[in-house]
Amino acid sequence: MVKELRSSLQKRRRPVIALALALGLAAIASPAAAQSLTDRFKSLFGGKSDEPAQATPAPDQPADTEVDCPPVTIRAGASTYAVAAPGKQAVGNDVRFQASITKMARECIRNGADITARVGIQGRVVAGPAGAPATVEIPLRVAVVQGGVGEKVIASKAYRTTVEMSEDGSIPFTFVAEDMVYPVPSAAVADTYVFYVGFDPQALSGGHKATPKKRK
Repeated sequence: MVKELRSSLQKRRRPVIALALALGLAAIASPAAAQSLTDRFKSLFGGKSDEPAQATPAPDQPADTEVDCPPVTIRAGASTYAVAAPGKQAVGNDVRFQASITKMARECIRNGADITARVGIQGRVVAGPAGAPATVEIPLRVAVVQGGVGEKVIASKAYRTTVEMSEDGSIPFTFVAEDMVYPVPSAAVADTYVFYVGFDPQALSGGHKATPKKRK
């Protein structure tokens, strides 16, 4: 009788133990599964280029999750960047390499009276007939502009990133401008704000240079 009672109690405990174990494993896995802000931002490149990002407050900093993030688009005439052989024009067989922008992404976080934005650019560098060097410098510019009859530049920064070429001559690149800060716009003009991205050769003479990441 005692043995039967113990056996019955053990059978009843098994589902409880299994459930507790499952909950324990879920609790352990939760932090590992949680994506960091940077990871989630990079994941935007897997979606649409104009897909809005989910703003997440930085630790110990109050943030307004309802902040509007302006759309991001390529500035007219700045979607490609071609470099020619010395003394030549970047056309035909004299092109050494050409870079193009394929996708963009952005996210915005409000901190007090300012908005901090991260703007991501994804593109590709293709070697030209004249032969590309082992590494190429890509000049980029990101700007926050108030549109309308007369555009007004709110903030603008130049950047540089280095791309290591390979034998196949077609290399993707990703760059994230993480330090775009501008004042919170008034409700009357907020809808006219836009992020412009594009290639800017003048950025090679200045701008913020990003450290290239080695490909695995």
